[in-house]
Amino acid sequence: MKKSGLLVLMLLALCVGQVWGASLPAIISTDWLEQNLSNPDLRIVDIRDLGEYKAGHIPGAVSAFYGSWAIDVKPLDNQVPELEDLQDVIRNAGIGEKTMVVVVGRTDTIPNQVNAPRVAWTLHYAGIKQAAFLDGGMNKWIAEKKTMSTDMVKVAPTNVSINFQKKMMANKADVTAGKALVVDARLPEFYFGASKVPHVKKPGKIPGAVLLPSAWLFKKDGTVRDVKEIEAMAIGVVGKDKTKDMVLYCDSGRLSAGLAYVLIDVLGYKNVRMYDASLQDWVEDPKAQLVMYNWN
Repeated sequence: MKKSGLLVLMLLALCVGQVWGASLPAIISTDWLEQNLSNPDLRIVDIRDLGEYKAGHIPGAVSAFYGSWAIDVKPLDNQVPELEDLQDVIRNAGIGEKTMVVVVGRTDTIPNQVNAPRVAWTLHYAGIKQAAFLDGGMNKWIAEKKTMSTDMVKVAPTNVSINFQKKMMANKADVTAGKALVVDARLPEFYFGASKVPHVKKPGKIPGAVLLPSAWLFKKDGTVRDVKEIEAMAIGVVGKDKTKDMVLYCDSGRLSAGLAYVLIDVLGYKNVRMYDASLQDWVEDPKAQLVMYNWN
């Protein structure tokens, strides 16, 4: 075959998304996923409740509900499971070291919107390099009347061994050290101290924290905003320096993990850590300060 003919075939393949073996985009479109459903290296992970999964899911998707990726360890919610437990979840979902994973959830509420990027972030933290989430989730897939299945998908477990990327995680000492820019991923009323969620004992923000709500990553329909718009928001708050040391927090680590995923995997910031225990942990220390009614 002439080189020109081969080039045309490669370009056509790129257009329909069938060049397998390439690295996975950070955010997956419904069209891309539809075109790649038969990719043998792809694993779709549906994190909705089992009942929702049984009622209808993307063909080939396995069920691994959100609560298996983010567990409650009282007094903390939404924590990364212990290594062996998370390893079992990943293995049972049929995920290997080189598997391309697309996480699919719902997008009708703010917590649901960040659940999928939170799980994608967790997979990266576990050392699974190719993990992404579906833009618009099942809400968009259903709205577009794309193919659905009610078959219970069973896959052979893998024997992958995970390795926590500890540089992605921060703790209270990292916050109090004062060397990193502290970023609050909650909505403004919680940052300002005018509101609080029931599972956090006190309102307010960590002193010195800047505000970049993860909810603002999404449009009203649950799809992700244009990347240029997200980047402009990020630059306006944390600056252009992609090597800046940052620690992200929220109430329980749910919102901040979604923001961490976008900062790292979409915008390319290199030194972003996530304080998974977040304010639930912070307020347990009577010496840890909180600031109220202050935008600075």
